[in-house]
Amino acid sequence: MITTCIFDAYGTLFDVSAAAREAAAQEGQEYWAPKWSALAEAWRLKQLQYTWLRAVTGDHCSFWDVTKDGLDWAMASQGLDDPELRERLLALYWELSAYREVPAMLAQLKALGKNTGILSNGSPDMLEGAVDSAVIGEWLDAVLSVESVGVFKPARVVYDLVGQRFDCGPENVLFVSSNGWDAAAAAAYGFTTAWVNRGGDPMDNLPGKPQHVLSDLSSIPELVR
Repeated sequence: MITTCIFDAYGTLFDVSAAAREAAAQEGQEYWAPKWSALAEAWRLKQLQYTWLRAVTGDHCSFWDVTKDGLDWAMASQGLDDPELRERLLALYWELSAYREVPAMLAQLKALGKNTGILSNGSPDMLEGAVDSAVIGEWLDAVLSVESVGVFKPARVVYDLVGQRFDCGPENVLFVSSNGWDAAAAAAYGFTTAWVNRGGDPMDNLPGKPQHVLSDLSSIPELVR
């Protein structure tokens, strides 16, 4: 029986493209606005790659550091050398929008009596800012960060945090992520997993396979009824 629903944060509950999209829409940004989508994609990809490489080498740092490093690479890849733009983008990353279905979905889970939480690579202060900005804290029982174990996902010790916090076994957990590799790793760990595949990507060829593939988060309550 699923008692606990755990969500990845960035790209799953929070729209990681929002910072670049909102910055490009501001007055005076026409010189780079056509590049916002490519910038957002490169930023996210390099951010993830840096977490994986640091996990493999044991050279851990905060998620904020890899976020800044990823942005610097992404801006260079788009030929953008603008310190003011960099600071604007980083500030907006602390205020990412939640996907529109998120509040209602979380409220439904709480109405069903389920435990809810976040398990994220994000540092505690970043996650606090995102949760507060999206106004979803009232529907979350816990916000778990990899900083407590000092290694990024998909290290198994990260997934251990769920059972430690909620005193439950993997069979009691539905883990939800927009990252195919994360959903696969969580499935191999023993969680029931849902991959939120908003982009229609092919499934990763990894040992674990998510049991559910969704286009958004709205059907999550039906999965755990």
